[in-house]
Amino acid sequence: MARALYIHWPFCLKKCPYCDFNSHVRDGVDHALWQGSLLADLRREVETCGAEPLDSVFFGGGTPSLMPPALVAALLAEAERLCGFAPGIEITLEANPSSVEAAKFAALAAAGVNRVSLGLQALDDETLRFLGRLHSVDESLSALEIAQNHFARVSFDLIYARPGHTPAAWQAELARALGFGTGHLSLYQLTIEPGTRFATMVREKQFTPLDDDAAADLFSLTREMTAAAGLPAYEISNHARPGEESRHNLAYWQYRDTIGIGPGAHGRRMGFATTMHRKPENWLAAVADCGTGLAEVRPLGTREQASEALLMGLRLTEGLDLAALATRFVLTPADLCDFPRLDFLITQGLAWRSGSRIGVTEAGMGLLDGVLAEVVPAGLLAA
Repeated sequence: MARALYIHWPFCLKKCPYCDFNSHVRDGVDHALWQGSLLADLRREVETCGAEPLDSVFFGGGTPSLMPPALVAALLAEAERLCGFAPGIEITLEANPSSVEAAKFAALAAAGVNRVSLGLQALDDETLRFLGRLHSVDESLSALEIAQNHFARVSFDLIYARPGHTPAAWQAELARALGFGTGHLSLYQLTIEPGTRFATMVREKQFTPLDDDAAADLFSLTREMTAAAGLPAYEISNHARPGEESRHNLAYWQYRDTIGIGPGAHGRRMGFATTMHRKPENWLAAVADCGTGLAEVRPLGTREQASEALLMGLRLTEGLDLAALATRFVLTPADLCDFPRLDFLITQGLAWRSGSRIGVTEAGMGLLDGVLAEVVPAGLLAA
């Protein structure tokens, strides 16, 4: 079965106040050292779990568009040599829409990247400043145009449910975004993550997050507008034209094997969970000393894997096949699902069941955490 490969580039020019990802600001980066270390990490992972064709590669971060295109090309060449690429492989790189990074798009496409995910985040300059972004709307739209000229597939992110965000303002912004013609959008509600600058600002009462009811209204509006525009939600925050769903993200949500390399990267391969050292310097030291940046390799029990697969799969609009999942993990459907609670949720319009498939309805997606807590048996989650 084909695998997915995730490559983490941990560096940013600035830490955004809402971001809790493993990103770091450094005065300088030794690209030759990083290339050698990432290649070593990749080789050790493949040596450990065996070579299987890759059907997706994803450069995440951090800000991978800061990587030299030659470094991207070297990693892709080695990944193909070691594993082989499945026909039509999807190779995605996350990018900030600055003019400096957009100038690399042609070279990144030549290196093998065929899909780019742009962090536009908002379509007005005041909001971009609030979000701590270094680009302007004009730069965003210029980068988007350049990306559409160089890559077969383009996606971009927007953050909504910002403080004071009204339905009228979001409707206008989202309508404008849908007019740009990309085949994929990632639309996220602003969440205040612990340990971020925004968390400190909220604690100090510098701003008040949008309340839950108002955010729920914007979530419903988002689903309605994207569906009407031909980009329905296929996952709780991701919207695409049919056939343009992110193959890499589907690997996570469908619980397929993924290799993760680079600082802080996580993997799930052959029944093991892998975690790399988070701090760049610690990761580099581990690769130099041991040939790998691994901080932890942990065996996953059957029930833990099943619970993870269930929790991930129910994020998808298509839901999942409970019988196939039970067969995969040598369990029964009753081990995986609290059927009386599922039936109750179905009567409430929050879940659905069709043959052996189960899923969450449009109404239920807005209450996903609560729905999952009801459907997944407590014993499975505790496994």
